[in-house]
Amino acid sequence: MTPARIVVVGTGYVGLTTGACLAGLGHSVTCVDVDRAKVSRLAAGRVDILEPGLADLVTRGIAAGRLQFVVGARDAVRDAQAVFLCVPTPMGAGGSADLRAVEAVAAEIGDVLPAGCALVTKSTVPVGTSKRIQAMLGRTDVPVVSNPEFLREGTAVADFLGPDRIVVGSDDFAAAHWVGELYSELDAPVVVADAASAELVKYAANCYLALKLSYVNSIAELCERLGADIDLVTEGMGYDRRIGRTFLKPGPGWGGSCLPKDTSALVKVAESVNYDFKMLTSAIDENIAQRDRIVAKIAGAVGGTLAGARIGVLGLAFKAGTNDLRDSPALAVASVLCALGADLVAYDPAVDGEIAGMTVVDDAYQVAKDADAVVVLTEWAEFKHLDWAAMAELMEGIDVVDTRNLLDPRAIVDAGLSWQGVGRPRAAARIKVS
Repeated sequence: MTPARIVVVGTGYVGLTTGACLAGLGHSVTCVDVDRAKVSRLAAGRVDILEPGLADLVTRGIAAGRLQFVVGARDAVRDAQAVFLCVPTPMGAGGSADLRAVEAVAAEIGDVLPAGCALVTKSTVPVGTSKRIQAMLGRTDVPVVSNPEFLREGTAVADFLGPDRIVVGSDDFAAAHWVGELYSELDAPVVVADAASAELVKYAANCYLALKLSYVNSIAELCERLGADIDLVTEGMGYDRRIGRTFLKPGPGWGGSCLPKDTSALVKVAESVNYDFKMLTSAIDENIAQRDRIVAKIAGAVGGTLAGARIGVLGLAFKAGTNDLRDSPALAVASVLCALGADLVAYDPAVDGEIAGMTVVDDAYQVAKDADAVVVLTEWAEFKHLDWAAMAELMEGIDVVDTRNLLDPRAIVDAGLSWQGVGRPRAAARIKVS
């Protein structure tokens, strides 16, 4: 395909990855933001987002002359062939997606978009948004196309350049096919659909993953009550090709920038057409219950009351490999511990600065000093390699609560400490399934 002139509005997580990767595919990309300081940093190749490969991709795009950063969308889109909307769609009042940023951009640029330019929603938007934007534009010569992103934080560049699938949808099928061709350099199936179906794909996928995570956390609770081992249960499940191995790890609950808002938004979409999506609302309730179970587990480790207990926390980001704290289950648990009177000292390799209610330190061993218990809340690999004998020397108590089942239980016990995970017996004897 001949390289296209593309404008990406928004340089957040999705927008910056999209712009840098499209430039990497050979297109001429202009990324737009309203934050002048941020645009200046990006234009100089300075990337604030912790994402493997992204900074290098930005630097190479700038050097090749295929990637630039500017302030103001209106002038930038005047000669564009495609404009990607990558602005935030956070959870709004009542749980519905807040589309004000999307609508504001559409209103700003609608009258200056060139005829034939595809206006592409990359942001996660509810079913019906394409038609809503089309009506706002009041133009039949500018097709609106849905092209949802499926990027995982920590592997976003790899996900973009090696996707499982590319989904494009529009009621103008020619425009949808053309947007799909922008990805022709990638070896991936392209699903071309109507606008409503494409918009629903993203919600359906994310909400299914949330269901799967809530399910495995429920099974982990059953394991604790029945004396089974969740690692062995999920290992046995994972060999079933109908189920697979992904999203079968128990933990302190699911979170991040997508799953909480997308599950809530889909519930609201279902309500708008008089459907009671009980399965999804149960998964949301189960996620809250899992956080409460983790808090109760930690309270039990320090004698039943958290007031005055000193807790060392390992991990605050919502997942390893990112510095993202948005809807982090780790931070949610830590916040409840603080509210219940615990004295928290926390460390995360990607998080610094102050966080209300707790002391954030820059070394993992500092969290152990005088701690009544140490809690692993984010699955950073470096925690597996801590010297637990040294940690034990620093601790006041002996309990290690591993909410990610990350650590080697025997290493903890050999250090004279007590280990407990999620859905695993304290002995945690590892029996390989043959």
